[in-house]
This record gives sequence, C-alpha cells and structure tokens, in this order.
Amino acid sequence: MQRRSFLKKASVGAVAGTAAVAAPVFAQDTPTLNWRLASSFTRSLDTLYGGSEQFAKYVSEATNGKFNVRLFPAGEIVPPLQVLDAVQKNTVEMGHSSGYYYYGKDPSLCFDTAVPFGLNARQMNAWMWEGDGMKLMRDLYKDYSVVNFPLGNTGAQMGGWYRKEIKSLDDLKGLKMRTAGFAGEVLSRMGVVPQQLAGGDIYPALEKGTLDAVEFVGPYDDEKLGFAKVAKFYYYPGWWEGGAQTSLYVNQGEYEKLPKSYQVIIDAATRACTISMTARYDNLNAIALRRLLGQGTQLRAFPRAVMDASWDASQKVYAEFSAKNPRFKVIYENYMGYRDQLVPWFRVAEAAYDQYLGAALSRQK
Repeated sequence: MQRRSFLKKASVGAVAGTAAVAAPVFAQDTPTLNWRLASSFTRSLDTLYGGSEQFAKYVSEATNGKFNVRLFPAGEIVPPLQVLDAVQKNTVEMGHSSGYYYYGKDPSLCFDTAVPFGLNARQMNAWMWEGDGMKLMRDLYKDYSVVNFPLGNTGAQMGGWYRKEIKSLDDLKGLKMRTAGFAGEVLSRMGVVPQQLAGGDIYPALEKGTLDAVEFVGPYDDEKLGFAKVAKFYYYPGWWEGGAQTSLYVNQGEYEKLPKSYQVIIDAATRACTISMTARYDNLNAIALRRLLGQGTQLRAFPRAVMDASWDASQKVYAEFSAKNPRFKVIYENYMGYRDQLVPWFRVAEAAYDQYLGAALSRQK
C-alpha cells in the first residue's frame, strides 16, 4: 500500500496542471506474462510447496498483476525428479526443486542443496549471497540452460526414522533407507542400501517393508507423512543436511527476455521466501516434535562412533569425487573452505549461547 501511494503521489506531482498520466509508468512499460512453475513437492508439504506459492504471490503483487506464475505440484506436469529437465527444455518456464535430486547428472549439483557435514542454513545463505556460492552455482547451471536462485531452506534436518535402534555401525549394514543425493553415496560406504524416492512415495514403501528407514526433512513434514506410525525411533542430527536449500530454476532463454525490473523482482522475492521458509520450519518443527514425543516417538542421538564413521566416510568420498571431477573439486574446496572460515565464529557466538541456554533450561526444570 505504501508503494502504491508513493507511485501515485509521484505521478501526480510530475504532471501537475495536466491530465496526461492515466497509469504508473511501470504498468505501461512492462509486459503481461503468464508463466508456469513445476514443483518437486506435493501440496500436502505446505512448507516446501508453500515456498513457491509465496514466491508467486510476491511476484504478482510487485508487478501489479502483470507477471503471473501458475504453480503445478509434483507429478501434475512432470515427475517430481524431472523438474530440472522440464525447465531446461522450456516445457515450463520455472521450477522449484532441490539440486541433489539430480546427483546422477553431476554430483556437483548437491552443493546447491546440502552435502554431508556442510553448511547450516545461515552459513548457506552467506555462501550463496556473500561468498562465491551464487557465481559457482550459476556457472554450473548454465550447462542446463537454467538460471538458479535460492528459494527456501529447511534448516538442519533430522537423521530419520528407523524400525530398530541404531546402537553401532553394525546396525546400519544392509539397512534399506530412503535418502537423497550425496548422502546415499556416503551411507553406502557404511553398509546402508540407499533408495531415492520422492516425498509422496516414501510412506507406502516404509509401510510395506520395502524400506527399513527413511529420512525426509524434520518433525513437521515427517508427521504429516505419517512415518511415526510405522517406525518409532527418530534419530538426529541429519549430518547430511545441515541446512538444505531448495531452488528456483528459470529457463535461461526466457529469463534473458525479461525486463530488468522483473529480474530484480524475482531475486528479491526468492530472498524473502528463503528467509520465510526457515522461519516457518523453526516454528512448526518445535511444535510438531512435542506432539510426536507425546505420541510415543523415541528420540535418539546417533552414537558418536556412527558420527565419526560418517565423517571419515564423507572425507573419502569427497576425495574420490574431487580426483575424477575437476568442477566438483573447485566447488568442494570453495564450499568447505567457506565452512571452515565460518564455523569458528559460530562456535564462539551461536553454539556457546545455545549450549548454555539449553543447560540453563534443563536446570530450571
């Protein structure tokens, strides 16, 4: 409302004494567009899918209804794990997905979402917007004729749901587990049999016993998907997704045709939606976790031996991939170098504060 008022006053002041202006200059000089956006997420995952809903709303309102984005949930136009392909082919102008779903094309794409022992949500935002992340990811997505933008971050995820307790590395051997991207490669080195499935396919596989364990996001989404009904042990932390980013894909040819004002609006809207998604998850996960625990979910931390083995396996996989994929090596070294630069600061400030606050609240009880 303040923006409209400003434009109106500015227009009136510029043409005082005349009746020449019938509408803001912005509305006269920009095209009316009706684009389509395919999502990798179902409507039921209202926080993930809601990120693209919020994005479309912002874009429409910022352009006075001239740039409209129609959303299509997972499977409605293209399968959930083919959104990148659809945008590349210009089947749709836009997509909302996760880079690690396309691990098979190039494992470097995982850095656009999350990798084992990588950045948390705030660190990911810093790498993308203040570090070299956006430049590196833009160079990568050029191969797919896509212009990418961060569009949401779940924050640190959980380690998943298990039918049996994980007390040692032996309990992981032969475990059929739904996981995505790079995490599956690392877990396989510890005996896990990784399975990549879209969100809507996970519960039936777990219920039928096709899967022994699943990881998806966190308490809010996991509760909606019903995992607690089938597997009662809920583990943390999700060391493979310390801050999982979802992304907006825009067909490069279509993006380059846009007026500069529309390009700026896309950038601003995705930044706002990224922060908003993390805030929503922080709020909803806290509430959902309490409900799950009240219903009998058994919360467990991964044993230190499992965490250490996961770290060691991750380093070996990173070294292997860096040796055979020059682009992966460049992105990996930049990404992890940035992580190593930020972690000492987070330990001094955020981690120390959080640890003390947690201890103080425990004493208070």
